[in-house]
Amino acid sequence: MPSVLDVAQYILEAHGPMTTMKLQKLVYYSQAWSIVWTDDLLFPEEIEAWKNGPVVRPLWAATRGTFRVNSIPGGDSSKLWHGDRDTIDRVLQFYGARDAQWLSDLTHMEDPWKDAYGQGQNTPITPAAMAEYYSTLAPDEQA
Repeated sequence: MPSVLDVAQYILEAHGPMTTMKLQKLVYYSQAWSIVWTDDLLFPEEIEAWKNGPVVRPLWAATRGTFRVNSIPGGDSSKLWHGDRDTIDRVLQFYGARDAQWLSDLTHMEDPWKDAYGQGQNTPITPAAMAEYYSTLAPDEQA
């Protein structure tokens, strides 16, 4: 299974440089929709509910102190299989043109982040919570 760093590297290669906040949100939505569409995790690392939305701590650590990124140290997009890439590409088609603040605001309106953050900052957002919430969206609302 690829790591969050591998997924983030693929996102950067497919979409181009972006802010670390936007990258975190695109990684989050890639994981959420992978769970819904393939019934499987895209990467094994936990996603936590931070003040500015969902964050994967190892990705945060790899990009700490950097505002805009164009590559991820230790990230290897060749570790993703075709289905992983397809999921991420679909997410990028829907969310990729949005800016970081829009994506952050969107996550703040959605139950997985709200419920986890309501239990305390840095509380994990579970795959079950993502599956439950995103699988209920109407087909035209999905990425």
